[in-house]
Formats: sequence, structure tokens, C-alpha cells
Amino acid sequence: MEFHIETERIILRQILPTDIDGMFELDSDPDVHRYLGNKSFTTKKESEININDIIDQYAKFDIGRWAMIHKQTHEFMGWSGLKYYTKPMNGHVNFYDIGYRIIKRFWGHGYATESAKAALNYGFNTMNLKTIYGITHQGNIASHQVLLKIGLNYIEDFYDEDLKMKLRWYNILKS
Repeated sequence: MEFHIETERIILRQILPTDIDGMFELDSDPDVHRYLGNKSFTTKKESEININDIIDQYAKFDIGRWAMIHKQTHEFMGWSGLKYYTKPMNGHVNFYDIGYRIIKRFWGHGYATESAKAALNYGFNTMNLKTIYGITHQGNIASHQVLLKIGLNYIEDFYDEDLKMKLRWYNILKS
């Protein structure tokens, strides 16, 4: 999968094995994992496994989360983009979810919104998707605000048995 999108401040590209240091910085922070229902990483091996899983998604579905690179400094900031879900969630299966995860030092600057808008545009205009979904923990107000800001509609709260947590479900239809 070759992928490259530029926004005003961000480069979105496929995640590579060389992103391991940035991925570890991202996923080893307990604050980043606060609403994810899992523990932060303690080894780079966990990041390597995560990167390989994303690369597998590219191969299987021609889509997966993308690395967010700061346009001016070329720093790895986190990831954003679409993911194809094959497991059932909230009565849906085989759907596209928009998501983002950002290193804490980049929080509060609108990068999630900027990258998510680019992902929606890609999903609707390049992939010709009809619907894109969003999922967030009920307590993750920042993520809730991003999803609303980029045009997703809040649908309902639900309890996910696999994650053992209360989540919020959103969607947006291609206009």
C-alpha cells in the first residue's frame, strides 16, 4: 500500500517498521491509554507487534491507520485514519471506523481534527464509502468533540462485552 496525504500541518502515510520509537512513545503513555480499555505498552516488542498488525491490515483490506507526521519537524505524532472492522460491534460487522491516537505533547493543537477530516475525505472520495463510523469511550470528551466537529452524528451509548466498557457510537453518511 502506497499512501501519502498532506494537510496544512500534517503528512499522513503508511505506518512503517521504522516508526517503532514513535509508536512506543505513544503507546507506553498511560494517559494515552486511559480510555482504551487496555494497558499501556511496556516493551518495544509490543509496538513491533502492533506495527505488524497494521501492516497486515494494509495487505488484507488496503486500508489501516496511518502515521501522522508533523510537516515542519518531521516528528511522528501518532496515528489517524480508517480501519476496517471484521468483528461485530454494536450490531455491526464489516464496517469502517475513523480513529486517531496522538502523543500527549501534541494534544490540544487540533491535529486529531485535521487528520480525521483528511481521513473522511479519503474514505468518501477515494474509497467511495457510503458510511463511516466512530467509536469512543463515554468518558473521552476530547474524542467525542473531535467526532462531532468533523461531522459525525452521535447515535447512542452501548456496552461492549469484549472490552467490558461503555462506548459511544457515531456515524456519518456520504453526502
